[in-house]
Amino acid sequence: MTTKLTFRFVDAIEQINATEWNTLAGSDYPFIRHEFLSSLEQTGCLSSATGWQPVHLIASCETQLVAAMPLYLKGHSRGEYVFDQAWARAYQQHGFAYYPKLVTAIPFTPCQGPRILVEASADKKTVIAGLLNEIKAFAEQHQLSSWHCLFPNPTQLSILQDASLLIREDVQFQWLNQNYRDFDDFLANLTSAKRKMVKRERRKLTEQGIELFQLRGDELTEQQWQIFFQFYALTYLKKASNPYLNLKCFQAFANTLGAQMLVIFAKKNADYVGAALSFIGHDTLYGRYWGCYEEYNALHFEACYYQGIEYCIQHKLARFDSGAQGEHKIARGFTPITTYSTHWLRDSTFHAAINDFLTREKLAVNAYKNDAAHYLPYKNKRETPH
Repeated sequence: MTTKLTFRFVDAIEQINATEWNTLAGSDYPFIRHEFLSSLEQTGCLSSATGWQPVHLIASCETQLVAAMPLYLKGHSRGEYVFDQAWARAYQQHGFAYYPKLVTAIPFTPCQGPRILVEASADKKTVIAGLLNEIKAFAEQHQLSSWHCLFPNPTQLSILQDASLLIREDVQFQWLNQNYRDFDDFLANLTSAKRKMVKRERRKLTEQGIELFQLRGDELTEQQWQIFFQFYALTYLKKASNPYLNLKCFQAFANTLGAQMLVIFAKKNADYVGAALSFIGHDTLYGRYWGCYEEYNALHFEACYYQGIEYCIQHKLARFDSGAQGEHKIARGFTPITTYSTHWLRDSTFHAAINDFLTREKLAVNAYKNDAAHYLPYKNKRETPH
């Protein structure tokens, strides 16, 4: 495709045709779908008031949508899971403003995936280079400090790396399916001590009279969504913070993406006591939200990890991405993997300084990843994927 592209910034994803966006996005990764992002905007979770002002960037060839990327003007760093608050303080200490900044990300979602959508027949490197030039010009025009692309998948990372962007690395813990026949087959690959630990934790749920059951997102009643939202909100309130999403947002997800949502409820004596929500991709289960009224022994492990592992085995999914952080996942079979973000700082001095910081930080991150891999509970520790 050689015809000249036309670039445009839009302040609401509803201004972009959903069918055209989803044709570029595909169906493998639920979070980049038009339905997911529009639900966040239409229910007020993303707006200038919440510090997530949409300024999505699209590229067209005549009337055909050729490329698109979610883009937000951010007045803070919350909900990103790539922590750059120290960079903001450095800017402030030198008399510069770090905020607002531009961020390409799936809001509140630290899950690797496509971040820039490009039509299959287009030259991806050329199109992405054009998008980045538009972003830099926009940042210059509006005196914005920087642009950040969070959790791109490895394929897009290689293209962005060629664009001379700064690359930041971090570590998450994911469960990798080694073609296990069932949960017992998975357990058989663990050391004796860890196998007994998992069995003991699962047994504790029965001893406490707690049972769990699974529903798709489009199978929940309105009352069940209200119950789930109470659990979700409590997770934030217990930490004296406000939840990022509201009930209307979850209901909107269910109306459009319900078949790609897995909700696990826990009950005790007919009362709901906890719940966990995951999204289902082409080959990955994405664990996202969890909450409970009160703490029960091993309930978190069962609802957030073991139920998801069983689901992946039963449905032959390759991995279980259970979200950011959580070293306790290692003992339960979750492998340390590298995640990435890319960064461009408009000020060349800060760009160079942060590049130096990232070079040193990478050494520490890799050392941490290698150390974490030594604690994997498998009898034969597999090579940690990159």
